[in-house]
Amino acid sequence: MDDATLTTEGIDPTGSGRVLLIACGALAREIIALKTANRWDHMDLQCLPAILHNHPDRIVPGVRAAVEKHRGSYAKIFVVYADCGTGGQLQSACDELGVEMVAGPHCYSFFEGNADFEMRDEITAFYLTDFLVRQFDAFVWEPLGLGRHPELRDMYFAHYEKLVYQAQTDDPVLTTKAKQCAERLDLAFERRFTGYGELSTTLDAIS
Repeated sequence: MDDATLTTEGIDPTGSGRVLLIACGALAREIIALKTANRWDHMDLQCLPAILHNHPDRIVPGVRAAVEKHRGSYAKIFVVYADCGTGGQLQSACDELGVEMVAGPHCYSFFEGNADFEMRDEITAFYLTDFLVRQFDAFVWEPLGLGRHPELRDMYFAHYEKLVYQAQTDDPVLTTKAKQCAERLDLAFERRFTGYGELSTTLDAIS
C-alpha cells in the first residue's frame, strides 16, 4: 500500500471481520495503525480513492456503491468520511442506506476535535494532514496548475494567511515538508499535533 495507490485507486477489503469500514484513502494509514494498536480484528477496511476529495460529487455515489456491494457480507458497515464537501448529501445517503458515518464537516475537524475546530473558526487557514503533506503535489500543486502558472497562487490563496499542519504522527521529516509547502504557498506556518483525534474514539465505539 503506497500513497499513490491510495490516492487514485483505494484499497479493497481483506480479512473476515464482521464490521466493514468504508473510508477515504487519505485515512487508510491512520485507520490501519489504530486497528493494529487496538487489535480491532473484527474490522475490515475498504478505502475509496483519496483523490475524490477533489471531486466531492463523486463521494456519495462511491460510498453508495460500496455499501450496496458489501452489505450482505458484514453485520455492520460504518462510513469513515465526514461531510467532505457533499453539502449534507453523504449524511442523507447514509441515513437512507441505514449506515452510520463520522460526525463533522471534514477530517481536519475530527482530527482536531469537532468542538475545538468549530470554536477556532479559522476561515483564513489552509489545512494539511500527514497524508496531504506527503501528497501535496498530487492534491494541491498539480491540480491547481501552480507549477505551470505560479501567478494563480494569488487567485487561490489571496485570502489565506497561514498553513496549519495537523500532525497525526510526530515525524520531523513530514514537519519539514509541511513547512516547505507553506513556503511554496507563501503562507505562515503552524504545526499542531492532533494525533488521531476523534477518529480514534469514534472507531473505538463501533462494536
